[in-house]
Order: sequence, then C-alpha cells, then structure tokens
Amino acid sequence: MTHQDHELSITRYIDAPPQAVYRAYTERTADWWVPKPWTTPAVQWDLRTGGRMYTEMRSPEGQTDGGEGVFLEVVPGERIVWTNAFKPGWEPQALSNEGCDFAMVAAVSFEPEGSGTRYTARVRHWDPEALKKHQEMGFEQGWSMCAAQLAEIAEAEARTAVAA
Repeated sequence: MTHQDHELSITRYIDAPPQAVYRAYTERTADWWVPKPWTTPAVQWDLRTGGRMYTEMRSPEGQTDGGEGVFLEVVPGERIVWTNAFKPGWEPQALSNEGCDFAMVAAVSFEPEGSGTRYTARVRHWDPEALKKHQEMGFEQGWSMCAAQLAEIAEAEARTAVAA
C-alpha cells in the first residue's frame, strides 16, 4: 500500500508566475480559502516550520468553524505543507466532531509551467475511512472552487503587475 492509496488531489494551471500565486495563497488567504459565499474572517498564519496555522470559516448563515494546525514545511514560492494533526509546540490535537474530524496532511506546490504555474494540492489521510469522509464532504468540488478563486486573484494581480 502506498501513500497514494489515502490521497486526494486537485491541480490547476494558473496563468501567473509561481511567486504571484504563492503571494496570493499566503497574503490573500481570506479571499479564496473557502468556496463563496462562505467567508474566512480570521487567518492567523506563522509561515515557518512548526508555525501556527489557524483559519476560521463562516457560512452565509453566520455559523463559524475554526481549524488549527501547524506548518510542516514552508519553501516560499515553491511549497507549503501543513497538518491539522498537531497544534503549535507539536502537541497532538483531538479533532472536533463538527467540521473536519479527521487528521490529514496537505502538501501544496507551485511549479513553473510555461509562463504560469501548476498549482497542486495533495491531501493525505491516515486511513481509507478519513479519505472517504473527506470525499463525502465535497473535497474535489470544494478544493477546486478554492483553487479557481486563488487563480482569479493571482491572475488579476499578475495582469496588474504587467500593466504597471
């Protein structure tokens, strides 16, 4: 059995250089992190290995769900890896029964492709049950919508930079 047996992934070509996509990913997170009409009212990221990763999501009805984790690897402009299995200080955390109640590791890459970027998000799960839950939550549709929102921001910023 390989890690791919418990992996879900999405990929998208973004017509902007990797640094622009990375900048949008890390600096405009609140604008793309959840599929609209949901919003992200809180983003607290300490972009370094072991740094805290906290996001709060809000439904159109006002229901909120926060998620905390840590960054496992941060290579600016190239790669970000994070997990919800730990809190800062490498303390294992119990996951709530609301929202995401399974542990995962997400590896996001920003690879040069022509004049743009191949954005890929791979999410690994501990077991088939967690993978199935994530699929049933709408992984492919939700993460693809978020990637489209990220692309829109990065591409607009890249066009603005070229015009300047």
